[in-house]
Amino acid sequence: MKKDFKFTIKSTSLDESYQPSNDTRLTTNFANLARGKYRQANLRNALKMIDNRFNALANWDNENGDRYSVELEIISVDLDIKGSGNTFPSIEILKTIIVDHKTNKRIEGIVGNNFSSYVRDYDFSVLLQNHNKNQAKFSIPDNFGELHGKLFQHFINSSTYRLNFNKLPVICISVSDNKTYHQTQNQHPILGVEYLPNESSLTEQYFKKMGLQVRYFMPPNSVAPLAFFFFGDLLNDYTNLELISTICTMETFQKIYRPEIYNANAPAGKSYQPNLNNQDHSLTQIVYDREERSQMASQQGKFTEEHLIKPYQTVLEQFSANYV
Repeated sequence: MKKDFKFTIKSTSLDESYQPSNDTRLTTNFANLARGKYRQANLRNALKMIDNRFNALANWDNENGDRYSVELEIISVDLDIKGSGNTFPSIEILKTIIVDHKTNKRIEGIVGNNFSSYVRDYDFSVLLQNHNKNQAKFSIPDNFGELHGKLFQHFINSSTYRLNFNKLPVICISVSDNKTYHQTQNQHPILGVEYLPNESSLTEQYFKKMGLQVRYFMPPNSVAPLAFFFFGDLLNDYTNLELISTICTMETFQKIYRPEIYNANAPAGKSYQPNLNNQDHSLTQIVYDREERSQMASQQGKFTEEHLIKPYQTVLEQFSANYV
């Protein structure tokens, strides 16, 4: 059955001219920026923020702070379940490319970074909500995230992935605003100070079913930790420049989308609980509609239910039950 599940990859440059395709989840970080009358200015400003942050972190042999720039490619992964040519937009991730203007070299960065998935929208906005509707106590459905996790691992283990990417992905997202994070003595020169959460979150558990571990680091001159999800050894499997490319990209998105946490005016202390009601923060010069993004997650979850989960329910259940 796994042989019938085929993946195809499309790559699109994320630059000032980028416009989301019809298959792109509009709640995705970069897609939300690229809409409305401010789309080009949004993209230009965000990309400049990424370059500036990269050069601030990669400050060796970089006296003027302009040695590097970062190019971004949107990697869209389509799933063909029955080998019929009919595909469903499975996931979208970002690939970073580092341009060294001193040596005129292009250096492959990290793939992953942002993570976008229609099936995740279904799990959280349809399945989880329906399961808890009219219930006195919140609970998690049986096998929650199993299908999504196995589809993701099937892609990572596929020949399609191996032919296109040299290293396993790293996904970087915000910390949870209902957990407390405690600073440790561990410090990495690029990733910064490590934090540990007081308990596991639903997001952690969901990503674990994708085969991913998590560690939390607050990079130098950041104000809050980031969550890094990865396979293998995060600190030794990737170069400093690769790690910087992920930090500068995802920290920029978080400053735009969660300024209360990532553009706060005071940095996280030894014990830190993120607060989305924090008033002591600064706004970027980038327009973003957070309310619209929240509403669309539900719409996209229902789209997945209609076009993937229901039509292929039996096949997907068999795949999930038998995948090893």
